[in-house]
This record gives sequence, structure tokens and C-alpha cells, in this order.
Amino acid sequence: MIPVFLWSPEDDGPWPPGAASRWWLHHSLASLDRALRAVGGKLLIRRGPASEVLPRLARETGAARLFWNRLYEPAAIEAEGRVEVAARAAGVETRSFPGALLYEPGAIQTAEGRPFQVFTPYWRACAAMGPPPPPADGPRRLPAPAAWPASLSLDSLGLLPRIDWAGEMNSSFTPGEAGALSRADEFARHEVDGYPQARDRPAQSGVSRLSPHLHFGEISPRQLWHAAASHAADAAAAQAFQRELGWREFAHHLLFHFPHTSAEPLRPRFRDLAWADSPGALRAWQRGQTGYPLVDAGMRQLWRTGWMHNRVRMIVASFLVKDLLLPWQQGAAWFWDTLVDADLANNTLNWQWSAGCGADAAPFFRIFNPVIQGKKFDPDGDYVRRYVPELRELPARWIHEPWRAPREALARGAVELGVTYPEPIVDHAWARQRALDAFARI
Repeated sequence: MIPVFLWSPEDDGPWPPGAASRWWLHHSLASLDRALRAVGGKLLIRRGPASEVLPRLARETGAARLFWNRLYEPAAIEAEGRVEVAARAAGVETRSFPGALLYEPGAIQTAEGRPFQVFTPYWRACAAMGPPPPPADGPRRLPAPAAWPASLSLDSLGLLPRIDWAGEMNSSFTPGEAGALSRADEFARHEVDGYPQARDRPAQSGVSRLSPHLHFGEISPRQLWHAAASHAADAAAAQAFQRELGWREFAHHLLFHFPHTSAEPLRPRFRDLAWADSPGALRAWQRGQTGYPLVDAGMRQLWRTGWMHNRVRMIVASFLVKDLLLPWQQGAAWFWDTLVDADLANNTLNWQWSAGCGADAAPFFRIFNPVIQGKKFDPDGDYVRRYVPELRELPARWIHEPWRAPREALARGAVELGVTYPEPIVDHAWARQRALDAFARI
């Protein structure tokens, strides 16, 4: 058996991996190679279009069969189709497997045979299929060829940044299967029971942080499903986590059936919404300089660690789309480049959910108030203090709205608005009405 990784961003269409994803990919591939060597194999690396490189490699090695796990992004489906045609022409048998999801997107349909567009009935239909089967153990030994074909070096792919901006990513995550299994075990044994209460508190370790491991195939959703079920003392807590795995499934279900949604809204009327054009506002949002502390903390966490807490993702997305009235596609593109867990299906569903233009979306008139959200989910300001250190000495009463703080409180906290920390770039009440007016016009 010859394990192969093929670097072919040309097969990814308009969504080749972003900078943070490439950093993760480099370390994940290094980990995979070490794991394969431990059982008698190694990872072969090639580059180029899959439909050209893989049949050529089959001829070079005399391989009779080609196996892969299916992906469901539009470009991946097209690339796999080209591989099947080319392999058939080369006399190579192909077989693919549903290793990335719990349920095949085409297998879950409404009673009318249509794709679901609302999560709750979708998840109910998944439950009717029964729980996914438990995963098998990994192989203890791989049969190696008598002679290994040539391989590119991992470094030759140029996945790592030329300037080392990944310092905090290195300390926040351990890419690879070993890191995934360790993190999954820690979560299942010690954290899953507190998940329903803690998952909305960004200052706490209340979420699994397994999304990048899932995206890169280092662990399967089946493994996580059964780990939660096996170790949770509270069945409801396990089900709450499994439901989030279901939301991931729903994202892939939607992208499979509506492939245009990575760039276009599912609800066509939103094409006519009069978005603003403000590069300066976009830049302030990207850099965490909006003057709204919870928004800025989230954007700075993203920049520093390549990850952002899920509750805060919803808040910063609402702020971009509804407070700044900037197109959701601009936010999706920034997340794609900066998230280590950037996943096209999840990115698409969640941005369209926040913008009110997708399946099962939050209504457009549901506009998060970043101050109220901060007081509710970061009441002591610990999350803001961690990522917006210029507000660290401000009392919790004012940390989510420093522009309302008395002069003495600002002075004691060494905060000078407009100098050490920005004034709000937009008034939330005014921006909310502007968004509602824009929505009313469509």
C-alpha cells in the first residue's frame, strides 16, 4: 500500500487553502508521515492535477486500485469525477468511502425527495437513520512496496509562512492524529458534561476545539460521536455535542445540494441588498479596531491563534454584516484565510446564517448588540482583557462600553479613547436602523 498526499490547489477551484490552513496542513502531513512510518509505511508526496498525477503514479508503481475518502465541496466532486474517468482509462479500479461525514448528503431527503433547508427536521431525519457505526481500529502494519517511488519533500510545497507569524498557533494546537485523539479524549472525559452550559462562555475552556482536526481528517465525526456517548455522565450533554456535529453535517448537506452558495446567497432576494462599500471599516474589523471590545477581542484572537470561539464568531459576523453593512462574502473570505479550521461548507452556512440569507438562517432583523452580548457571555471581561490588553485595567462595569466610562475610570485604567483604544467606528443604534431599512427595501 502506497499512501499518497497530492498537493493540487488547482483542483480546489476558487477556494484553495488559505494561509492558516496551509500552516496546519504542513504540520498535519508531517505528523501523518511519522505515524505511517511507525507501522511500516511512509507518505508519498506529489503535486499537480489529480486526474493527471494519480494515473501516472499508478502506471509507475503498477498499482491496480486507487482508494480515497469522498469530499463534498463542488470543486472536489468535479476533481474526483475527472480522476475516475482517467483511472478507468488507465485500467485502474477506483473506490471511494464516506469517511468525512456521519451521513451521506444525498441520503437524507424530505418526504418529497428534496434537500432539507431547515436544521431541526434534517437532524430528525438523520436520527431516524440510527447512530453511526463505531470506527474500526487502525492497522498495526502496512504492507510496503519492494521499492518506494520518488517523493517530493514536504518543505518543497511551501506551505509554511515565510515570516513566522504562527507562534501562538504552535502553542494553541497540535496538528495531526495524535493531537486530535489527545484533545478528543480530554474533552470527552473531562469537559463534555459541562458543554451545554460552558460553550457560550469565550473566557472558559467550554468547547471542544476539534474543528480543525475534523476538517483535515485527523479524526472522524464517528470517533467523536462515540467518544461523547461513551464518556458523558449526562446523556443530554453528549446529545448537545452530537447535535453540533449534526450542524456540521447540515453544512455539507447544503453545499452538496446548493453548490453556488459559497459565493451567492441561498435566498436570491439578498443579491439586491444595498451593501455599503467601506474598505476602512473592513480593515478596522479585520484588525480588531472597531471600538467594540468583544468584537475586537474576537478578531484579535483569530489573528493571533487562527481560531475564534463560536459564540464570538456569530457576534463579529453580525457586526460586519449588520452594523457595518458589509457583504458577508468579505467576512467569509477573511475567515477562509485566517482560520485553521476553514471549511468551505461550514464557512458558507455560518456566514449565510449570520447574514440572514441562507438556510435556517437567523432573521436579518436579529441583530446582535455587541455590548449586551459582552455583558451576557463575558460578564467579568476576562476574554476581552486577554485579547485587548489596553483595556485590562478597566472595571468590568465599563469594559464592554468604554466610551460610557467616567473620566476617572478611564484615567485609572490608562485608557485614552481615540489614542490607546479606538472610539466606536459606528453607533450601534443608528447602524441597526440602517440595516433594517436596507432589508425592508428588498
